[in-house]
Amino acid sequence: MRPTQNQAVYDVIISGAGPVGLFLACELALARCSVLLLEAAEYPHSPIKQLPFGLRGLNAPSVEALHRRGLLHELEVPKRLKAPHFTVAAAGKPVQAGGHFAGIQFPVDKIDASQWPHRLPGSPETQLFSELEELETVLARRAGALGVAIRRGLALAGFQQTAEGVTVQAGGHSWRGKWLVGCDGSRSAVRKAGGFDFAGTEPEFTGYSAQVDLADPEKLKPGRHMTPTGMYMQAQPGYLILQDFDGGAFREAGQPVTREHVQALLRRISGTDVTVTALHHATTWTDRARQATAYRRGRVLLAGDAAHIHSPLGGQGLNLGLGDALNLGWKLAATVHGHAPAGLLDSYHTERHPLGAQVLDWSRAQVAIMEPSPKARALHAIIRDLMNTRDGATYFAGRVWGVSTHYDLGGTHPLVGRSVPNFEFEDGTTMGEHLRAGHGVLLDFDGRASLKTWAGEYSGQIKHLSGRANDQLGLRAALIRPDGFVAWATDGEPDANELQEAAARWFGPAARP
Repeated sequence: MRPTQNQAVYDVIISGAGPVGLFLACELALARCSVLLLEAAEYPHSPIKQLPFGLRGLNAPSVEALHRRGLLHELEVPKRLKAPHFTVAAAGKPVQAGGHFAGIQFPVDKIDASQWPHRLPGSPETQLFSELEELETVLARRAGALGVAIRRGLALAGFQQTAEGVTVQAGGHSWRGKWLVGCDGSRSAVRKAGGFDFAGTEPEFTGYSAQVDLADPEKLKPGRHMTPTGMYMQAQPGYLILQDFDGGAFREAGQPVTREHVQALLRRISGTDVTVTALHHATTWTDRARQATAYRRGRVLLAGDAAHIHSPLGGQGLNLGLGDALNLGWKLAATVHGHAPAGLLDSYHTERHPLGAQVLDWSRAQVAIMEPSPKARALHAIIRDLMNTRDGATYFAGRVWGVSTHYDLGGTHPLVGRSVPNFEFEDGTTMGEHLRAGHGVLLDFDGRASLKTWAGEYSGQIKHLSGRANDQLGLRAALIRPDGFVAWATDGEPDANELQEAAARWFGPAARP
């Protein structure tokens, strides 16, 4: 039977309505693109998303992105779990930890925040916890309000692309779009059908997340524990995470997770005779680390887990995907509307692929020191010592929190390529609030009439923002991209040629009368 052809032609079709696909849809719709979002699952919520395992750590770039789009205040879980840090025992006294690397926690009191001068006191949190289900609900609500068409229970079956667009088949229907983006997860149908090369390394372990009833929970220590046969973690009684270094064999075999299997595995790893009386929910995962060698093929692009997969150690996956969506959204929208400068869309791969590769290596490095072997234990001890130094704790915090995120955009000013500081203006507004509309911003602390006139030539693309801030970091003017990253900045008198060159690179030529 031939698919039923829908007559509408969308600017962008997105496959996958997880957080990445939803956030990308919001970014595109904010920029006045018509968007169709196709999701294979008929219902958006699953039991595993409602467990403590459904909690996700949002790092600084993700928190900033949600704040800049006016979404952060809609999340209730961060309000209940305001402090992202937790307390651990060290040398007999409590120490506040800001995160971990391979289960090794770095102490907050050793972090030297002066190494991040762009992180102003009024900046959003460096870390917040959010429930995956709630995040998806908030994003879906915003997407619907912006006019995104969301169709659930429709798994992508295939597509064909031409020089003019893409035709997508799903659920016996066919849709046409100018562009297709795969945000459909680690087993992405878009990636497979599009012929993207997915290169990387094979797994070392099978991981388990399970909710169980235990007859004798006191036999398991709370927290994370590395043993000679693997790792187990009990965040709350009955909520378990296990790592079995079987080369990913159990996950690859596709076997069902039974109560008997979880009990046998838990006993072997913990070295106890603990008894599992009931298994309520369980999911498995591995540390396979792969990345698409290109994020774009013609009119088809990838984002999130469709573009890169790795173990969930350290919770970097969601943040990496949200960063993809933020970076891609405004660039694809500019391309759709026909005012993107040459190479703008290709800069999505140029900027995001290196960050994805770093996260994959970050994941591999954690696995290397978690293996149940003497060499891994030796590395573990060295990393622990480094973390307890000022520079070490600052380095790990910068990576885990995403504070050190930087794009190589050229330029000599230290802010270029970094997330714009959340300046607090004398009128009480913040930089984040001025980015809500998804436009570029020309930040002008001196209120120059010439810069206001110049920004007017980019009407609809660049907003002129004039006003004094409480702490300007010595800055006089800056050009901010729609994703909140600094494209050009100066501490002195603005150079008109430098400003115009930066604007042409990211926004195209000015629309002069």
